[in-house]
Formats: sequence, C-alpha cells, structure tokens
Amino acid sequence: MRAVTYFLLALVILLQYPLWFGKGSWLKVWDVNQKLETQKTINDQAQQRNAALDAEVRDLKRGTDAIEERARSELGMVKQGEIFVQIIEGAATSSVAAPPTASTLK
Repeated sequence: MRAVTYFLLALVILLQYPLWFGKGSWLKVWDVNQKLETQKTINDQAQQRNAALDAEVRDLKRGTDAIEERARSELGMVKQGEIFVQIIEGAATSSVAAPPTASTLK
C-alpha cells in the first residue's frame, strides 16, 4: 500500500511541475501579463502625446492664433502699439508705489 501512495504522490508532483515551472507556467504567464500592462500604459501615454502634437501641428498650419501665441510666450514679441509690462513677484514693496521706470516698459 505504501508503494502505491508514493507512486501516486510522485505522479502528482510530476504533473504539477510543468504547471508551476515549465515553459508555459503560471509564473511566466503572470510575468508576461505584468509586462503587457506596463507596455499598454506606455502606449496610452504615447498616444495622448501624439494626439496633442498632432492638434498643435494642425493648429499651426491652419491659423495664426497659435503662431501669435507662440511668438508671445517663447520669443517675447508684442504687437505694434502694445506696451509690455513686467511685474516681478517677491520684491520688497514699500508703502508708496514708485512710478514705472523705462526698464519695465518696452
């Protein structure tokens, strides 16, 4: 009777080994699923970035508003007749406001 028990136990172990440690084991499937989820997240972020860049390119090709906005923010350009005023935050303020100087008006 003991021999049959040991034989059945060995048979169960031999059948379980490929399930846990073989080529298509649960551990490898779990690892591949984790990598798949990570790659899906990266792909979603890339698709959102590409959509934003595509919208910006279409806007730059079609309208002048985006070009004007970019010229103002990145190049510091102003329209003719406009006055550029720069306000510096965090500077010590006195009780009497000083009149603007030529360096703050451009």
